[in-house]
Amino acid sequence: MNENTQSKKKKPQGHSAVRPSKPSSAPLEAKPGLDVRVAASKILAAVIDKRTPLDGMLDAGHGNPVYQALNDADRALCRAILNATLRHLPRIEAALAAMLDKSLPEGARALQHVLTTAAAQILYLDVPSHAAVDLAVEQANRDPRNRRFAKLVNALLRRMVREKDAILEDGRNISPMPAWFLKRLVAAYGPETAKEIAESQLTPAPIDLTVKSNAEDWAKRLNGRLLPTGTVRLAAFDGAIPSLPGFEDGEWWVQDAAASIPAQLFGNVQGKRIADLCAAPGGKTAQLVVRGAKVTAVEQSANRAKRLAENFARLKLDAEVVHTDLFAFRPVELLDGVLLDAPCSSTGTTRRHPDVLWTKGVSDIEKLADLQAKMLRHAITLVKPGGLIVFSNCSLDPLEGENVVRDLLAETDAIERMPVLRADWPGLEDAINDSGEFRTSPAMLPAENGYAGGMDGFFACILRRR
Repeated sequence: MNENTQSKKKKPQGHSAVRPSKPSSAPLEAKPGLDVRVAASKILAAVIDKRTPLDGMLDAGHGNPVYQALNDADRALCRAILNATLRHLPRIEAALAAMLDKSLPEGARALQHVLTTAAAQILYLDVPSHAAVDLAVEQANRDPRNRRFAKLVNALLRRMVREKDAILEDGRNISPMPAWFLKRLVAAYGPETAKEIAESQLTPAPIDLTVKSNAEDWAKRLNGRLLPTGTVRLAAFDGAIPSLPGFEDGEWWVQDAAASIPAQLFGNVQGKRIADLCAAPGGKTAQLVVRGAKVTAVEQSANRAKRLAENFARLKLDAEVVHTDLFAFRPVELLDGVLLDAPCSSTGTTRRHPDVLWTKGVSDIEKLADLQAKMLRHAITLVKPGGLIVFSNCSLDPLEGENVVRDLLAETDAIERMPVLRADWPGLEDAINDSGEFRTSPAMLPAENGYAGGMDGFFACILRRR
């Protein structure tokens, strides 16, 4: 492809090709809005080409330098551009490909990311289209690798503005999930449910709160919806979460509705000794403490252990925090229960982490499933006969959930599965499979009375040591 490709496309009268502007030696700050677009395209490149997780790069204190250099407003715009791009990436790439006579050269990856982030602004964000086009052209002109494509960028994006409605309509026929994971979803859930799950990731996750007590009262006070999990779901609001009533007093914490399920599966934990083996940030630990358990929170990461302790200070809750490797943890006496919310691919959290499906692959899922099995075998050794192990994770892939438990049950008779009863979970009956295991998905829990629907994809089950 060359810079004359766009001349072969049909263009309405009056939209002739625009000459690229002369390269500018001025700093990026000289053109308002340019630095945030540069940051977005560079961070997208790290996600797509290097499989770098987005959260770390968008960390306010230790993130990517181009992100840290932005002011608060520009950081918010950068996050919005990246989230929109990643949520709709297959549709954006298909739209761009349809406008090109042939693919961009191998060495034009940087240009691809400029085009992709600009397209996301035009198609899916409330950003002035002329600004998205102009700043993308400026990006191309300032990059020696892309300067020769500046006219192409201009013509292609202007055409996208003109044909936006048709492009959006055509995009509805393209799954927003990458093909490798969509194939796994179809195999696990069937084509209809797989499509519902894929479409659900286009909507950002709502804010769910777990409260210490009086959930109905807090739902009324915060203008929230009470969910079947006992979670308070907030309506959309402007402002920061710490500004809400009850935050400073430690009356609640943010926790997705699905994530609140595993700790509840222990039933009555009053006075029981339970270890949360992968405890940070501490939501499940807090649930157990509030319910009266004597909890040991095990966390391998020093930073995450520190964060857990800080969260507990705000919540005014007490738990023993042990900073150690899970496999090195050995209680003096065998425990009544263990909660293992194991590390996983996090494919159930794409509504809030849309980069997951672009930074993970099948090999990651397989490796994590092996790790989970090893962790679960160790967890069994920590509980006394009759003690419970609740195993959970936020993956949608059965390889990391159902298959781990199935294989372990076939391998040893030291444990038995304790089925979850649908009658005990009114409103979530469809989330319990025939084996009595929880299997939630983002397509569950429909929207109601103006409140957003959905919940993270989670697997959870109860095992008892014989």
